[in-house]
Amino acid sequence: MSIVPAEALSTGALPAPVRGDEDGAAPLAPRARLLPALAAVYRAQLSRARVSRIPLLFVATFQSVGIMVLMRGVVDGGSEARAVVAGSAVLVVAFVALNLLAQYFGQLRAGGGLDHYATLPVPPAAVVLGAAGAYASFTVPGTVVTAVIGSLLFGLPLGHLWILAAVVPLSGAALAGLGAALGLLAPRQELATLLGQLGMSAALLLGVLPAERLPGPIGWARDLLPSTYGVEALARTFDPHPDWAAVGLDLAVCGAVGVVSLAVATWAYRRAAVR
Repeated sequence: MSIVPAEALSTGALPAPVRGDEDGAAPLAPRARLLPALAAVYRAQLSRARVSRIPLLFVATFQSVGIMVLMRGVVDGGSEARAVVAGSAVLVVAFVALNLLAQYFGQLRAGGGLDHYATLPVPPAAVVLGAAGAYASFTVPGTVVTAVIGSLLFGLPLGHLWILAAVVPLSGAALAGLGAALGLLAPRQELATLLGQLGMSAALLLGVLPAERLPGPIGWARDLLPSTYGVEALARTFDPHPDWAAVGLDLAVCGAVGVVSLAVATWAYRRAAVR
């Protein structure tokens, strides 16, 4: 016996019958639209990260500042100093958006969390983009602090640090998409953690060290790392007269890589959720 809402009885309007599936089962709730679902996942993930990730953000920032202090002993200034500061700032993004997100999705897959999301009327893209956006947003304070301290440490100008408003989300999107894909494609949680650590190590070695000091084959690998273009864009703005066309090109490449990596992560989520 079906229950009719009281307001329907008072108005005399009865709800239309629900058409079941071929097997007679009632359908699930209609799938939520992308943007409202994305906002809901983003807020939930940001709230979760705010509680549990603050100590790790402190570690990421302290790590990047420590690297700059160590490099201060071998790098005096010029293009090498700009590369060190820019690479250390983006390293904070890599630590959170790549490393921690790979671990999170690996844990989510191993613990059955994907089954929970699969039962919700939420598009797969909203889950991936919401989590990636929350983790990338969480890196903003540490990245700004690292860039300011590095600029003061190496005597670099502070006037163009507003470019971080573009570098952080674009680099964060590219690295978060990569981290989510690694966590979702890894067959085991331990392997997802390992891949996240290796990705962060690659961002450390290939992003912080000046490009002119890297051997040729390693320099090619640097060009394949998504965060490289965010590092280059930030490093160029430390020049007294930045080449804004080159900065814009680096950011455009970083954004394109971010779109591709997030699309791959969404595909990996669908693939993992149906298993």
